[in-house]
Amino acid sequence: MRSRKKPDYILLGTIIAILLVGLTALLSASSVQSQEDFGDIYSYFKHQLVFGIGLGVLAGFLTYRIHYKKWRSLALPLLLLSIFSLILVFIPSFSIEAGGARRWISIFDFSFQPSELAKLSFVIYLSAWLDARRAIVKRWNESFVPFILIVGILGTLIIFQPDVGTLGVIVLTSAFIYFIGGASMSQMAAILFLGVGLLGVLIKSAGYRLDRFTAFMNSSVDPLGISYQINQALLAIGSGGILGIGLGKGMQKYNFLPEPMKDSIFAVWSEEAGFVGGVILISLFMFLCFRGFRAAKNSPDRFGRLLALGITFWIISQAFINISSMIGLIPLTGIPLPLISYGGSSMVVTLAGLGILLNISKHS
Repeated sequence: MRSRKKPDYILLGTIIAILLVGLTALLSASSVQSQEDFGDIYSYFKHQLVFGIGLGVLAGFLTYRIHYKKWRSLALPLLLLSIFSLILVFIPSFSIEAGGARRWISIFDFSFQPSELAKLSFVIYLSAWLDARRAIVKRWNESFVPFILIVGILGTLIIFQPDVGTLGVIVLTSAFIYFIGGASMSQMAAILFLGVGLLGVLIKSAGYRLDRFTAFMNSSVDPLGISYQINQALLAIGSGGILGIGLGKGMQKYNFLPEPMKDSIFAVWSEEAGFVGGVILISLFMFLCFRGFRAAKNSPDRFGRLLALGITFWIISQAFINISSMIGLIPLTGIPLPLISYGGSSMVVTLAGLGILLNISKHS
């Protein structure tokens, strides 16, 4: 009798552990804002529990039940759907503007951030695209130019939202998949050159990006202005010491630290759980990376290997970009911490991607 294949339960356990840490961090980080907005300290927590984790677990279960090879035929439709939804962002009747940016669409009172879907759909598309072109990856006209055009189309739509943090994650993940797919070193050097040039143009083209870069270079510049968030984040992390000041007892969430339940949630967690808590969370992400790469290594085909590597790198790179910005290693980016930060779109799409990764591990 044929034995039933099982997923990587250690990978599944790691995902659950990160979600539990995220719920603990969110319960505290969102309490003050939730009380101010709704008169209930649990409102944002309950919303995330239902519309973030609840829908995300459902999405992850559905993607886990689909054989990963079927995503190859769905790659182009998913990419086109993502591009279409990114275009809808610029149509006022469908979009929501917040903080001078248009990053959400709203249909039947349901809001969604299309750039989150773009992360997963582009990983699937590039994996299928490179798998089909394995013999011509090193050819500039047949591989490199189309790759740059595809990334350029998606990137342009995201730049004008604007959402440079998400753009960075997509570009880094795309370059990684392209490299693993067989790109030459000269092609990767060209991507690095184009990426650095684009980054310089984007920093100079918007005042707030230049301010973030200035604050990164010297956090003592305008401590109550452009350097305020990074200084408060560092103050929160430093105040936590080794073991933290205690869960729920942090002070920075009391309207001192901007975006405490979103972009800055790692700082709140580190303040309350300390150095040990921060190391535990980082270690969980590193272990998730290890198990994801292990699933890729044992994948039965090239498409599964590229897809597993792409999903893992996307989630881990976004996590460490967020954490690095909170501890001052890179400029503030404004992207959520996967599986931790408040936000339904990010949670649902991330868990959907992890469902695919678990399916690949089942067939390894």
